[in-house]
Amino acid sequence: MKMLRRMTVWAAAGGLMLAMGSAGQGQQGSGGRTQPVQTQEPMIPIVMPDSQTDKLEQDREKLANKERQKKLVEETAKLLELANELKAAVDKSNKDTLSLDVVRKADEIEKLAHSVKVGMKGN
Repeated sequence: MKMLRRMTVWAAAGGLMLAMGSAGQGQQGSGGRTQPVQTQEPMIPIVMPDSQTDKLEQDREKLANKERQKKLVEETAKLLELANELKAAVDKSNKDTLSLDVVRKADEIEKLAHSVKVGMKGN
């Protein structure tokens, strides 16, 4: 939304500069007098930021942040549960055996931890 505003402002500024430049120029006729150039100025709509639009955008951002926070809480709880299960499985095994289930749980924990980390960054 901010990018759209910037582009609109730049487009409006460019149109204004174009209009000002063509209004100050004239055509040289005979005798050195200038004759005004009759041009039709381009119509560029200027979209001003609306407070209602800004409020809607802020509300959407707040809702997205709430959803992200809710997902982080759920994933963190699942991460804790998996870590506890992994610890129990490792405690049950002896020094010579490492079950395939333990390795799978560790991989799942790693993926979930990465997901939580990315979610905390807010991407």
